[in-house]
Amino acid sequence: MIWVLAFGLITVLSVVAGLKKRKPLFFLVPFGSIFAFMLVKIIMVPLPFMETIRFIFYLKG
Repeated sequence: MIWVLAFGLITVLSVVAGLKKRKPLFFLVPFGSIFAFMLVKIIMVPLPFMETIRFIFYLKG
């Protein structure tokens, strides 16, 4: 639950900063933070990296 709140706060802050400063780069910050979070979680799996990626993409369901 804390991660949902953290990403929500990052999103709100980046949207406010993007609207105030009129810089579209701020709107990419939430996507970058979620991508970085997913990458860290994948790296934390105790399998080799490519095997983990194959496992994730071959899941059926």
